[in-house]
Amino acid sequence: MAGGFIAEGAGKRAVFYQGKITSYFILACIVGSLGGSLFGYDLGVSSGVTSMDDFLKNFFPAVYQRKQAHLKETDYCKYDNQVLTLFTSSLYFAALVSTFGASWVTKNRGRRISIMAGSVSFFLGGLINAAAVNIAMLIIGRIFLGMGIGFCNQAVPLYLSEIAPHKIRGAVNQLFQLTTCLGILIADIVNYFTAELHPWGWRLSLGLAMVPAILIFFGGIFLPETPNSLVEQGRLDEAREILKKVRGTMDVDAEFEDLKDASEAARAIKNPFQNLLKPRNRPQLIIGALGIPAFQQLSGMNSILFYAPVIFQSLGFGSGAALYSSLITGSMLVIGAIVSMGTVDKLGRRFLFIEAGIQMICSMVVVAITLALKFGHGEEISKGLAVLLVAAICIFVLAYGWSWGPLGWLVPSELFPLETRSAGQSVVVCVNMFFTAAIAQCFLAALCHLKWGVFILFACLIVIMSLFIILLLPETKQLPIEEIYQLWEQHWFWKHIVAKDNEIKRHYMGVN
Repeated sequence: MAGGFIAEGAGKRAVFYQGKITSYFILACIVGSLGGSLFGYDLGVSSGVTSMDDFLKNFFPAVYQRKQAHLKETDYCKYDNQVLTLFTSSLYFAALVSTFGASWVTKNRGRRISIMAGSVSFFLGGLINAAAVNIAMLIIGRIFLGMGIGFCNQAVPLYLSEIAPHKIRGAVNQLFQLTTCLGILIADIVNYFTAELHPWGWRLSLGLAMVPAILIFFGGIFLPETPNSLVEQGRLDEAREILKKVRGTMDVDAEFEDLKDASEAARAIKNPFQNLLKPRNRPQLIIGALGIPAFQQLSGMNSILFYAPVIFQSLGFGSGAALYSSLITGSMLVIGAIVSMGTVDKLGRRFLFIEAGIQMICSMVVVAITLALKFGHGEEISKGLAVLLVAAICIFVLAYGWSWGPLGWLVPSELFPLETRSAGQSVVVCVNMFFTAAIAQCFLAALCHLKWGVFILFACLIVIMSLFIILLLPETKQLPIEEIYQLWEQHWFWKHIVAKDNEIKRHYMGVN
């Protein structure tokens, strides 16, 4: 079979797929999706710890002194310190590098092993950070945390997309985003209480990262490998048995044949990363591997998550009020994820992207205008203005929570054919982590120098990424994951790109 194309008949088998929701499938989804809690807990806990006085006094005394000098006042530059932001962004640079090792493990040893390996690294990172006595230990701990996130973010979206029935794949995959959001919310709650435990509360916040890592490791012992991965490894009998268990039926022949056809295509590819560059994979590369993961971070959402307490303190909120405001935004993110799970397979991916884009643009413009008129003059912020800013940010977070947050992981994980799925997901995580790290490293400096203009910048970027979705992304709801390649052959723009591939031309002409 010409490399990368489903055998004739594969695209016609989906109507014969059988199955139901089983307890075995539910258990696999719960344990597998816990990988998102690592990413979420770190996002939440980092933002809270970097605003705690005890933490700043130990490691960043200059930032602490500047903060005290403007305790009750608004100051865009209160937290502008590149070493402080390196504490946050070093994790994402480590995740960027580790995802390529994770790709090999995920492809050759399976999604389950990759998830468990990530949990071990994350555990070590939490342990080192909790015991840190200098900045070097903090950074080393963050690197181990980043390696854990690199492995889990590479494997978990693939795991959930592959194990889910195609009609509810969107909702199942979004369990990753839901556990990420719950991780953020739990971290916000932990920070709210540990901020009062002087002088070691920050150690408890960082050390509790070991808890989800332990849960994932021991849960992973009982986690089934995905049938797709087992077929890819040549373990056909085991793959068929797992497929029977997760589908709750003995009649899995149609789906199993599609998996075998996809695996044959995958084995024909000697270099999956090089194969990503071929014309037939150009849409997946541009949309899934580069565009969506980059735009997910350029929306500005993770900047708000990283530095929510810092932002609110810079806006004149007290320390306790800042953490309380973070709890509110974390709750909005969870609500958004739940809404998305219930609507993504009904309304579709495109609808959620486009609607949320409009909502996010309006929110950022409101924040920018409010700050431009009333903020940055060294005066304490008024209560009414503070409420308006928090409300605008919450509306933004809600929109992100049902769109770019979950769909930024769902859509790339379902676009790639099996032959390039692991390699493609590595590029997804790499691009995502690069932009996450870059935004983390640059946001506070941008806030200091651009002031309210940084929110206008994000609004403009959201306009661009919404147009990107409108023009280039076809709807993928309820399509079997191994049949999504057919969309590119029918799309108004991509059909001209993929048709350049000689193998596609031969496929059209029926040449073997």
